[in-house]
Amino acid sequence: MTKAAKTSISREQLCGYLDDSLCDTETARVEDALRHSESLRKDLRSLMQERDRGEHSVGAIWRRSRLTCPNREQLGSFLLGVLDAGFHGYVEFHLKTVGCAFCLANLADLEEQRREAAPHTHQRRKRYFESSAGLLRGKR
Repeated sequence: MTKAAKTSISREQLCGYLDDSLCDTETARVEDALRHSESLRKDLRSLMQERDRGEHSVGAIWRRSRLTCPNREQLGSFLLGVLDAGFHGYVEFHLKTVGCAFCLANLADLEEQRREAAPHTHQRRKRYFESSAGLLRGKR
């Protein structure tokens, strides 16, 4: 790999690679660059050592704490379509444009739980209706 190819991988991309927050194409590009560049692997090791020592910049704390990520409850509300328009737009941007791997994984998990629960939810609602229909009839 040429020096120009090595410099095309930024420190932020290496951070994203470590955080597993890059898209698949970008991850593959970084991994290919790492295979062919000893100096890039050295940069990655240095970055890992910095993290192990506990980088305490505002940006590092912000990224580690995922302060821009919606919580799981908010992702569930997004999935159900019950967020207010402004926050819905933010979550959609965070998922589709930023492509946050952490939040996409959470959303996929919530979608799977929803699919698995769907038949049980229908049965439970039917039982509630059947049990309350008799009570309502008796009160007339």
